[in-house]
Amino acid sequence: MHRLLVLLASAALLLTSTACHTLDDDRIPPAAVNIAFATVAEWNVYGVSGAMDYRVFSREERLPAGYPFLATTHTGYGGVLLVGDVLGNPRAFDRACPVECRSNVRVEIDSKTNHAVCPVCHSEYDVFSLGGHPVAGEAARKGYGLRPYRVGPGRSGTYMLISY
Repeated sequence: MHRLLVLLASAALLLTSTACHTLDDDRIPPAAVNIAFATVAEWNVYGVSGAMDYRVFSREERLPAGYPFLATTHTGYGGVLLVGDVLGNPRAFDRACPVECRSNVRVEIDSKTNHAVCPVCHSEYDVFSLGGHPVAGEAARKGYGLRPYRVGPGRSGTYMLISY
């Protein structure tokens, strides 16, 4: 299974690096993103545990339940989709569909396809192996990808940080 995941990730990387068209992942208006995980224990509860895992962050909707939202916590334009890619690396995207460009039209993970799907235009995005690239629908026809955010070690003693 691990070998298959590595092969899929390699193929996806090759596809994205040799594609002829450009990806427009800048259609969603810039919005502040700051989700800090103070400790390893906090990451273990609210972060992603590995490959193909995901979590939704929305300050407005108080998701995930129990997350310690602070005054400095910001969750982007339409919320944040935190995923563990096929290699288990954490990646984050804005949940707003770049075709619809509305903060209340948010992609959701379809458990059958493992794609992020827009409930309005039905565009599909591969967040686990293709970095938020569109794979179906109007977004694929127009080359609109999900807006990515940075995920990495935090500053000032913070374990992990999602930021814009």
